[in-house]
Amino acid sequence: MFSEISKEMKERMRYLEQIDAKDRTDGTERFKRLRQIPPETGKLLALFAASCPDGEYIEVGSSAGYSSLWISLGLRNGLKLKTYEILPDKVELAKETFRLSKVTERIELFEGDFLQLHQSISKIAFCFIDCEKDLYLKCFEAISNKIVSGGLIVADNAINHYEYIKGMINKAENDNRFDTLLIPIGKGEFICRRK
Repeated sequence: MFSEISKEMKERMRYLEQIDAKDRTDGTERFKRLRQIPPETGKLLALFAASCPDGEYIEVGSSAGYSSLWISLGLRNGLKLKTYEILPDKVELAKETFRLSKVTERIELFEGDFLQLHQSISKIAFCFIDCEKDLYLKCFEAISNKIVSGGLIVADNAINHYEYIKGMINKAENDNRFDTLLIPIGKGEFICRRK
């Protein structure tokens, strides 16, 4: 999987990594920064996606599409990632990322508020949540009944933004339908596996 990353995807990943690194040090406004995952988190997401059962694969919070690229590496033939982004500038960056990386047939980008668009989704095998932290609990509540047995919810920033997402973490830990684990990779990945 990782040894098969295309030249185009590698180039785009490096480009986005450079922008993200610059954003973190040059005073770029919070909503304009990419705020993307580190590569080790991307690899973890790809491995998780490759191990999930049949069902829909979704991402809440595309940004410029960096994490979408990693997740797409784990998709089996015929599967497609549905990714949602609300900020128009980031939607355009994500479109460019998917086009330049030649993955438009594997990633479908939806512009708008996931909480308004999720009704048509059912039987979720994999969900990566990396949106505004005050929305994590609402996202969990919107999808938890739709996760198939063996399916995963992965919530980013579970260590560095724990205080903002602890409501979602507490709800998941007290939901007997899920086994949960906090993995200290990147900024902390909170994993919920449906029994």
